[in-house]
Amino acid sequence: MSQNNQSQSRELAHRVFAPEFNDSTHTFRETDDEMAPVYALLPTGEKANRVFFVGTLTETDNVGDKEDYWQGRIVDPTGTVFVYAGQYQPEAEEFLREANPPIFVAVTGKPRTYETDDGDVNVSLRPEYISEVTEATRQRWVTETAAQTLDRIEAFDNASDPYVQMAQEKYDGDLDRYRQTVITALASLEDDHSS
Repeated sequence: MSQNNQSQSRELAHRVFAPEFNDSTHTFRETDDEMAPVYALLPTGEKANRVFFVGTLTETDNVGDKEDYWQGRIVDPTGTVFVYAGQYQPEAEEFLREANPPIFVAVTGKPRTYETDDGDVNVSLRPEYISEVTEATRQRWVTETAAQTLDRIEAFDNASDPYVQMAQEKYDGDLDRYRQTVITALASLEDDHSS
């Protein structure tokens, strides 16, 4: 394996809640190389080639025309993320085909954007790995994701960071939405304990 491939395979998977993930509509490459990784720009000022997401798989559907192409709807305490897997993600495709929702799942994957006919940009996750997990794993993910989101919000004032600058240019810069997401997510843990 070349050193370039090794560095790509070690790309950090960012923990991000559904609203911020779905708002990450700007993508970019850091070089003109066709094989360079594609990054989603998180509105909190971080680049993400890979994302780690945990939630409840609520439904699956084969949305392919001629070939199997499976869609999974995964809900965290703050919103919904869609994952898509086909012939190039055989393990994830098989998992979605055989899953019996609702179940807790963990997904590591690459953000993908596509423009709709009316010009909106939708964000989805192409899974590299997907597996069933416990409720305790989901709760731990919520806690860790809340902390990482707050860290990114706090670092957003660092005007010398090129990704923060890019996020300020590409998005509206209002991070209150993501602070509220953290509050909602942490409150859901208290609801879990009280029920």
